[in-house]
Amino acid sequence: MRVDTTGGFSAGPLETEATAVEAERDGYDTVSVPETSHDAFVALALAARATSRIRLQSAIAVAFARNPMTLAYQANDIALISGGRFDLGIGSQVKPHIERRFGMPWSRPAARMEDYVRALHAIWDAWATGDRLRYEGEFYSHTLMTEFFSPGTNPHGRPPVMLAAVGERMTEVAGRVTDGLLAHSLTSPSYLADVTLPALRRGRGEHGDLAGFDVCLPVFTVLGTDADARAAAEAGVRRQIAFYASTPPYRPVLEHHGRGELADRLNGLSRQQAWDEMAGLIDDDVLDLFAVAGAPQEVAAGIAGRYRDLVDRISLYTPYDADPALVSDVVTRLRAA
Repeated sequence: MRVDTTGGFSAGPLETEATAVEAERDGYDTVSVPETSHDAFVALALAARATSRIRLQSAIAVAFARNPMTLAYQANDIALISGGRFDLGIGSQVKPHIERRFGMPWSRPAARMEDYVRALHAIWDAWATGDRLRYEGEFYSHTLMTEFFSPGTNPHGRPPVMLAAVGERMTEVAGRVTDGLLAHSLTSPSYLADVTLPALRRGRGEHGDLAGFDVCLPVFTVLGTDADARAAAEAGVRRQIAFYASTPPYRPVLEHHGRGELADRLNGLSRQQAWDEMAGLIDDDVLDLFAVAGAPQEVAAGIAGRYRDLVDRISLYTPYDADPALVSDVVTRLRAA
């Protein structure tokens, strides 16, 4: 497994640039840049200029907030600036955000995403070959590209596309048209083995070959040097699990473990913004489904034992003020394992 890290969800572009420099110094394989309150591509451009080895990834850029042509230009430029060290991580987001925050259309997200990625490939191919752009899909149509507006061939090739997916339909799309899957933190080893990987193999075609296809997973991690620190870490993880589990698209993961009613209760409480009460519903069994806890050696062994045969790239998800020394210790032990 390769070991990645992630920039802060609320970090600005300059903070993300500094994180990328530190991650490269510390030996991480990839640094992922979220897109929440800032544009990911501004931070990625800064990080690309400030580093020389580490791979960079958007995780995730909201695809449906842009059209394929817009995203094709942005991704192509980051690939150029980084010297080919860029993975385009994209996701659909959810209907309320696409329609009400971004003012963009939403329908049949899995089918729309497949059309979107095929359009990206068609645009990049037209730039690389100089052939006429002729893409007419169900949701997107791109049929005009003159030499003046084409950036031409990218010497580093097109960036790999990584798709965030939880449900089976979107996961099949990932297998069919992209280069890797960005699994969600609210994913258990059982869900990966029983639902995610079979869906990917169906998407990959007759032989279901996943060679060269990356599965990436950020793992909830509970670390602390003493009882108080461990309790604070657990509280942060319970709260984040509750937040994610309250979102309807993630309900299938809870259903897989016979906890569909928990997802329904959390969804109802989220409408009341009862965040503390929601966190209280995440019992130890649910915590253990999605999080690995303990001292650094226990966490490293737990992650390796759970995910070694299921994922290709791992990162530690610590939604609390984690001790950097403990995180570094876990990473060192994971590399040794």
